[in-house]
Amino acid sequence: MEKIRFTDPDTQEAVEFFCLEQTQINNQNYLLVTDEEDGDSEAYILKEVSSEGEETVYAMVEEDAQIEAIGRVFAELMEDVDLEYKE
Repeated sequence: MEKIRFTDPDTQEAVEFFCLEQTQINNQNYLLVTDEEDGDSEAYILKEVSSEGEETVYAMVEEDAQIEAIGRVFAELMEDVDLEYKE
């Protein structure tokens, strides 16, 4: 599983996530990531907000309706994964 390093723009702290899946919806790129490689863990949906050269900026998707809609797409792509939504 691919590991991706992100830098928090507020704290400049490096955070690593494992990329479970990626997709494109309406020309918008999304990643489904988690902080643990195996087992049950929380997953996050990230949305590409800009890309310049080799640097790509992602933001967490926080709107409930968007999380649910994109989560359904990821659930279809990953048949062996059971996604549960937290509010």
